[in-house]
Amino acid sequence: MKKVLQVVALGLMALAILAATIWGALALFYLLPLSTALRNAAAFTFAVLGVVAIAALLFVPRGRWYGAGAFVVLFGLTLLIWSGARPSNDRKWATEVAVLPYATLHGDQVTVHNIRNFDYRSDDDFTPAYYDRTFDLNRLDRVDLIAAYWMGPAIAHVFVSFGFGDEYLPISIEVRKERGEPYSSLAGFFRQYELYYVVADERDVIRLRTNYREPAEDVYLYRLTAPASNARRLFLDYMRGINELRERPQFYNTLTTNCTTLILSHAAVNPDHPPFTWKVLLSGYVPEYAYEVGRLDRSLPFRELKQRAHINGLARSADTADDFSHLIRLGMP
Repeated sequence: MKKVLQVVALGLMALAILAATIWGALALFYLLPLSTALRNAAAFTFAVLGVVAIAALLFVPRGRWYGAGAFVVLFGLTLLIWSGARPSNDRKWATEVAVLPYATLHGDQVTVHNIRNFDYRSDDDFTPAYYDRTFDLNRLDRVDLIAAYWMGPAIAHVFVSFGFGDEYLPISIEVRKERGEPYSSLAGFFRQYELYYVVADERDVIRLRTNYREPAEDVYLYRLTAPASNARRLFLDYMRGINELRERPQFYNTLTTNCTTLILSHAAVNPDHPPFTWKVLLSGYVPEYAYEVGRLDRSLPFRELKQRAHINGLARSADTADDFSHLIRLGMP
């Protein structure tokens, strides 16, 4: 039994070193402030040393603890490099995320500054425009959940839109990319992107996805069922997050700090907020989860509700209309 336990312990340690080797090699590749060639060399060297440490642990009894100890030291140095990465608001940002929104509050009046409202000709050809608008919290009467599918049924970009009578303010949590910087889900694990709240007109953030992306994303709009007090707390918490980000930038993380996990984090201000679930990580299932926990209309089967929520055709027809937000909600409660 002692021998079996020793083998199991060594196996678990080897798996831990393997996981640390993969993570550390990628962290060095993405975070070292060196040329691509040198970053590749550092990552490769770290990976080789990790494999050597595993081999020593499993097959060289006299040297296993020296190898493991040396690897721990190298991994500690990698953690120092990781912790040294700092988010910033001062970079050469891509035009669509260059201007930070913020809010000023005076009682029930909330003025949102730098609401994005670009005039698009294509996904990457547009005329930038922004405006400020004051919203009366007493008129906040609905919150909509929007899911835009771009990579199959399991993956969607999810955001919310706050309704104040006939005015809507969508807020989409995204990455803040620098000019010419591509997006990579893998890079998003390693402090490569800052966090950004797109506070926009619906003719911008929705119409971009339905009318100008190639290929177009499938966009679904659901009305959330929640009391006005919940909507108010949620909106104010979004405003708090937006203002904090302006003062203290934060890194985006593909797994832990993204469009869906932060929606759930903001929703935690309400006492009856839904619990965390794996469907938050597979974001395409967030609308179904909202339905299951009673946050969407339950008078229809979810399949039928989803069909009614699909707004691509309505958005293409509405296009530049001043009442775009009204037209994409035709037939909705």
